[in-house]
Amino acid sequence: MDECALKRILIVGGGSAGWMTAALFAHLFQGVYEIRLIESEEIGTVGVGEATIPAIKKYNELLDLDEREFVRQTKGTFKLGIQFNDWLRPGSRYIHGFGVIGQDLGWLRCHQYWLKARAMGKASDFAAYSINTAAALHNRFIPAQAKMKDSPLGHIAHAYHFDAGLYARFLRDRAEREGVIRTEGKVVDVSLRSEDGFIEAVTLASGERIEADLFIDCSGFRGLLIEQALETGYEDWTHWLPCDRAIAVPCSRSDDFTPYTRATARAAGWQWRIPLQHRTGNGHVFASRYMDEAEAERILLANLDGEPLAEPNRLRFVTGKRRKTWNRNCVALGLAAGFMEPLESTSLYLIQSAAIRLARLFPDRSFDPENIAEFNRQTDFEYERTRDFIILHYKATERDDTSFWRHVRDMEVPETLRRKIHLFAANGRIFREDEELFSEESWIQVLIGQGVIPRRHDPLVDLRSDAELLKFLGDIETVIAKCVDVMPSHAEFVEKFVAS
Repeated sequence: MDECALKRILIVGGGSAGWMTAALFAHLFQGVYEIRLIESEEIGTVGVGEATIPAIKKYNELLDLDEREFVRQTKGTFKLGIQFNDWLRPGSRYIHGFGVIGQDLGWLRCHQYWLKARAMGKASDFAAYSINTAAALHNRFIPAQAKMKDSPLGHIAHAYHFDAGLYARFLRDRAEREGVIRTEGKVVDVSLRSEDGFIEAVTLASGERIEADLFIDCSGFRGLLIEQALETGYEDWTHWLPCDRAIAVPCSRSDDFTPYTRATARAAGWQWRIPLQHRTGNGHVFASRYMDEAEAERILLANLDGEPLAEPNRLRFVTGKRRKTWNRNCVALGLAAGFMEPLESTSLYLIQSAAIRLARLFPDRSFDPENIAEFNRQTDFEYERTRDFIILHYKATERDDTSFWRHVRDMEVPETLRRKIHLFAANGRIFREDEELFSEESWIQVLIGQGVIPRRHDPLVDLRSDAELLKFLGDIETVIAKCVDVMPSHAEFVEKFVAS
């Protein structure tokens, strides 16, 4: 091995972040580096990242995971999107469905033709033009049918719901089989090199001192290495995203076995509902400035599908990110890197994305600052654009029934988001920038769902006759409806193929 090459990688912290990173690196690096992970059963993990987005399939493919085994082992279910209830106003609802919306005609997106038909009073609900959304509303599911590229059934995009604890265990088994060394222990000291402030070693409560070349901080909110040892600093985004508390509790499984996550707006935040094979995950995310914990817990427990299965788990957080997620020879992943409330199920994606980014910019012992700067630039961009998408759900609302909703409705937003909203409000135009996470389809569905209806459609729509436009939309709606009719129910599909 080159003298400048890294030899030892130390991951501090387990949970989803630690074991996702360990499993990926063990598989990609094939024993070239010594990979060690320290975790303490005493400390435990947050363990609430139970809903995902379709990008997780890329991570699973990198690990050569068998989808059905993975879903079985984690007592998982399938996810076509997220339903948002009461966000625009009490009683409103829409689904942010993954995947395509209808099909393009010429070089315009389907929604542009829908906007004109809507203005004519001749459009169906926007949900009718997305196979994911239409299937979700009927509680039906089937994966994309690879041989049916000309049918909506060939374009279904799905993600998963699963038990986060079982997921970490599944990945731990995989990582250890591929050579990752797990050490049970609690880090009590971090040693820095005097000449450059790089991390040299960590010391465990047992007295064992563990040295490494690259340190990966997966220690959760504490940021044991990135913050407590390296004092990297944190960007606080609570002026845009004021929710700073969450209470999570599982309940018994419901007959309402939906292939989507549900996010229901509450007086000072929102409540999630995630259906698994053996239970339903629930949580209430709220702003402590507008609601106390006792009231938040009462609301959560009063809105469960079944009996609670555990004591509520209370979490405190500050939405934002580290000023640098890679500082010297330490890279922070997961909650150690930053926190984005789980409204769009991005937590596990941000771990996977950072781990893949680190593999692409993998250092040697020189830790070239250009690689570090590029990693941080890409991470900042990803976090900021994900932040903007989440802020949109709060900003674009007609609710004025509580001080919380009046605050988020009237607040100033980042310029990057303000520009996107205003452009869409003018002519329904939206552009995905660089490699930002959310697609144009995602922005379109949430903007329309949240009541941002463009003043005009794209003028190029008028190149088509009204008859041609209405036939185009009618054909899409008819074909999607027929496709949904032949799909099995979500419960039937899970029972037949992945029942644990």
